Amino acid sequence: MTTANEMPSSTTQLPADDCWKLFRSADFGRLGVIVESHPEIFPVNYVVDHGSIVFRSAPGTKLDAALANEVAMEVDGFNPDTSVAWSVVARGSAQRMTSIDDVLESAMLPLFPWQSGEKNNFVRIVPSVVTGRRFVVPASARRGPGLSDSHRFRIE
Repeated sequence: MTTANEMPSSTTQLPADDCWKLFRSADFGRLGVIVESHPEIFPVNYVVDHGSIVFRSAPGTKLDAALANEVAMEVDGFNPDTSVAWSVVARGSAQRMTSIDDVLESAMLPLFPWQSGEKNNFVRIVPSVVTGRRFVVPASARRGPGLSDSHRFRIE
């Protein structure tokens, strides 16, 4: 519900080119996979490479699930100066990069693990669908009663 002083927020659906620009503007997102018939979400750092998204992974649940089913990669952002938020999603198949050309090419990508441990599996998400939206966040949604930004966005 909007007050008399606020305009309703409108949502703009983004064309694929704009979605890719937003994917390129970030280096951290969330990978959605299916694990034993239920959804799981993993934070990953990534790079955009030739119309695909590449991330690194250690062996385990995330890698196994990504390679077994379709995946979704989501990235979003918010500009507090303009009150504009955006969200982009790529859905498609994930493939381990194993060919000699892929392995050599992946070594040149600016993609470094954020966590310690070996993450020698390079995975490429080849999207079948890329969607996105941009919208203005009303002031009333950015700050609830009694909540300052430092309390609202603190991660513990």
